[in-house]
Amino acid sequence: MTDRPAPQRELERIRDGGGPGADQARIALTAEAHPERLRAAILALTCARGADSSTCPSDAARAVADDWRPLLPRAREVARELTRAGRVRLTQGDRVLDPDGEWRGPIRIRLPGSAGG
Repeated sequence: MTDRPAPQRELERIRDGGGPGADQARIALTAEAHPERLRAAILALTCARGADSSTCPSDAARAVADDWRPLLPRAREVARELTRAGRVRLTQGDRVLDPDGEWRGPIRIRLPGSAGG
């Protein structure tokens, strides 16, 4: 059994599969800067999981760093940036979140126009 976090193993599968999100998974696994890796991880995980699923900022943080908790606020900010750019959408329960609004608690990251929220 491996000691790598599940989200990191998922990125490796996405990269190796060559399908949706493979290019972003490659960046997430090799880039130098954490913001670039977080952005790529969010896009790879969201794309690979598809329209009927979602990911969360902690999955992206876990995928790029062993000590992921300090990266969580930055991962949430990157998710906001990607939402503003129209690349993803943020939800909380059945509610679509405004990336510039104030919200707390767990959020999900989905493809734009996907089910849920």
